[in-house]
Amino acid sequence: MSSLSREEALGALRWLIECGAGEAIGNEPVNRLAAAPVPAQARNLESAPAVMPLAALPVPPLVTVQNSERIAASFHGLAELKAALMSFEGCELKRHATTTVFADGNPAAGIMLIGEAPGADEDRQGLPFVGRAGQFLDRMLASIGLDRQKVYITNIVNWRPPGNRDPSPEEASICLPFLHRHIELAEPKVLVLLGAVPLRHLTGLQGIMRHRGRWQSYRLRSGGREIPLMPTLHPAYLLRQPSAKRLAWNDFLAVAEKVTELGLA
Repeated sequence: MSSLSREEALGALRWLIECGAGEAIGNEPVNRLAAAPVPAQARNLESAPAVMPLAALPVPPLVTVQNSERIAASFHGLAELKAALMSFEGCELKRHATTTVFADGNPAAGIMLIGEAPGADEDRQGLPFVGRAGQFLDRMLASIGLDRQKVYITNIVNWRPPGNRDPSPEEASICLPFLHRHIELAEPKVLVLLGAVPLRHLTGLQGIMRHRGRWQSYRLRSGGREIPLMPTLHPAYLLRQPSAKRLAWNDFLAVAEKVTELGLA
């Protein structure tokens, strides 16, 4: 390329400025069409082993509600169901919990109480309702002539939610098939739901104050047998709101009448 005269060079610069090229980014021209040099880090990778293709990576199985239902339905005894839950890894709650809280009491009693989730004391001891709320529940049961040898107690979920929060809909939905199977295997004659969370997840009803004290019905997944179901207030709520104890007392009196009617006491 022949050298430009001063006038030609100035004209070229004016043309570039008019085109919008008003800033220089280097002292030497760069051939943008030349192959870029390979960085040293990239050259070092040439001797590295090939990366495993994504399809070959081990992927943990996705646990869905359908999978959970199929797993739960395959067990034919409470001991099998408990062992399955203790080894089950499909619920995120288990990653944060100390232990699996299955149940307490007498599974042959015919009276099954269902709470929402284990708390800190339950997480340490591996049993439901053993903290302050559980001790109050024991007194409530004693007031109608019952104790833990005459009832069977479990929760919607079997692991403590962090911070004692309510279980999320996703967490509950994964655990519910196991609870449905738990109820089928225990064959209770009466169900008592302690609080809004079990009411919502087992019946679909919203508002514990609206529905407490009124008999509902729970239909077994297999066989279709219906079980009388009484929603009442959670003992932890009663400890925070003592004025509501009279409501729970009326509910427990109704449970006592049903227990006598069915010959369970």
